[in-house]
Amino acid sequence: MKKAIYPGTFDPLTYGHIDILQRSLKIFDKITILLAKNTQKKTFFNLEERRSQIEDVLKEYQLDDRVDIDSFNGLLVDYCQQKEVQVIIRGLRPLVDFEYEFEMAMTNRGLNENVETVFIITDQKYFYLRSTLIKDILRLGGNVIDSVPQRICEDLIKKIQVNNE
Repeated sequence: MKKAIYPGTFDPLTYGHIDILQRSLKIFDKITILLAKNTQKKTFFNLEERRSQIEDVLKEYQLDDRVDIDSFNGLLVDYCQQKEVQVIIRGLRPLVDFEYEFEMAMTNRGLNENVETVFIITDQKYFYLRSTLIKDILRLGGNVIDSVPQRICEDLIKKIQVNNE
């Protein structure tokens, strides 16, 4: 069985993330979405909220039988070694992500030469998608229904309304 992990904050999960996941499932039998517990990065949604959103989306897309969700805090390669996974999936937007992702892939390889990073180029209709941009558009009254699933859009709107009160 070919297994891989797809790490990130997914704050929120976007159609770009779903696209990378679906295309990765053409290559791998089982994928674990690995939610970062990055204490240096302040997330909009807490870990439990993000996990719940992703679980619902996986069910909606009928991917829940091939995709697990886990969380981690620490070195990604240590998680890979612990779970006996040798492939990290990363989505790559043109130009925007390359330098950072290349640096991370080389760092991970330096820490554990048995772990490979596979880059999946983002579909052109999602080149512009960034979680921060989605939240900014909503805060300013824009519509992001073409960027995130309905459930996540509703959660974003509720959270922004609560934060504005």
